[in-house]
Amino acid sequence: MPPRLSALDASFLYLEQPTTPMHVGGVAVFRKGPEGLDYDRLVRLVEQRISLVPRYRQKVRHVPGNLARPVWVDDTDFDTAYHVRRSALPRPGTDAQLCELVARLMSRPLDHTRPLWEMYLVEGLADERVAVVTKTHQAMVDGISAIDLSQVILDVSPEAKPRAEEVWMPRPTPSDVRLVAEAIGEAVSRPGEIADNVRAATGDAVATATKVAGMAGKLVTMAWAATRPVPGTPLNVEVSTQRRFAVARTNLEDYRAVRAAHDCTVNDVVLSVVAGALRSWLLSRGEPVTSGATVRAMVPMSVRGDADVPSSAGTLGNRVSSFLVDLPVGEPSPVVRLHHVAHAMREHTSTGRNVGADTLVRIGGFAPPTLHALGARAASGMARHIFNLVVTNVPGPQFPLFAAGARMLEMFPVVPLAKGQALAIGLTSYDGGVYYGFNGDRDGMADVEVLAGMVDEALDELRAANR
Repeated sequence: MPPRLSALDASFLYLEQPTTPMHVGGVAVFRKGPEGLDYDRLVRLVEQRISLVPRYRQKVRHVPGNLARPVWVDDTDFDTAYHVRRSALPRPGTDAQLCELVARLMSRPLDHTRPLWEMYLVEGLADERVAVVTKTHQAMVDGISAIDLSQVILDVSPEAKPRAEEVWMPRPTPSDVRLVAEAIGEAVSRPGEIADNVRAATGDAVATATKVAGMAGKLVTMAWAATRPVPGTPLNVEVSTQRRFAVARTNLEDYRAVRAAHDCTVNDVVLSVVAGALRSWLLSRGEPVTSGATVRAMVPMSVRGDADVPSSAGTLGNRVSSFLVDLPVGEPSPVVRLHHVAHAMREHTSTGRNVGADTLVRIGGFAPPTLHALGARAASGMARHIFNLVVTNVPGPQFPLFAAGARMLEMFPVVPLAKGQALAIGLTSYDGGVYYGFNGDRDGMADVEVLAGMVDEALDELRAANR
């Protein structure tokens, strides 16, 4: 019997709409290296490693009549070259041109008749750099049985030993008769499930959102801020089908210096920087920002004992938590903003006002590319009522990683938008840097690059306060 999608994973297929495609993305920038990272080398690398993530050669097969949730079946016509694609910028390509390309790529939905992922090699960047852009549907990556392909193509050394390609023989696609028979057999023990599947698959948005919320478990019942009205902000609008993307680069040591001066965590400093940038952005738009104004963020994060960054690849900690935090954008003092955020986070931790780790494991995963999907997975179906935006903060390895001998310089997450939310922020610490990715609606966030530019200003404010 082919593996069946979980109720949560199937919900992401059912909830997907033209304005809210359910894929999470990433942008990794590489220096080419002595031998260069070209398209042929990337294809060979993927072919060598794809056996480590077998779901990437599977596609979704729906059960006739929607009598049961869809199943994963091997794609008998799987073609690596279809999924690994090539693009280029006019030389010398700029960051702005790369961001525009990423926005256009992320605006396009994935082809549901094939395995639900794409990877692009973007050539032509200035300073002998190339970028690898990934798109993976959230139904694929659960963090337990399936992780993101971009994890397995990275090595800790440029001289990593190549893996021999495994001979892959796709299993025959099950017939409609077999799928129906298996669905009926399962329904004998769970007679109400057929009705649930039909309602969800035929577009009953209320039933589908309820299913997602139910799988999220303690997200609603344990998050104290969910009982309070969500602040009104220009971040909550009807979104279009098109996106804008912007990035910001900062130094991890700056966050550590602020942390040491104020006895808080790196994550507290990150959220304070986000709050400061949002405050400046709101003011630049002429929005009324009162002293008590807040923006509510849902912040899923990997938690380690030292509240800092992992010490080795693949060990991102064994605990994951998610918090609803009211960011004090109305507070003009950067230090007071930091103390507000730090107090709120300590209160969450000390009173247990966080989502249980077991719940979040079902929602997301532990590796950096998969953990960024956690916020979007948890946000589906309830975003308008609980928070204004998602901020995913994922610690990554503090040493260089390589793909086919090329050193990865930067890694920017692309967190998908939830319904009614014009902005999602993802950030990853890696090899001494902290890299922000701002995914915005093309109409609602026409000035997303302005917000990205205010990250440095907000961090500088905190650094100046220490002098």
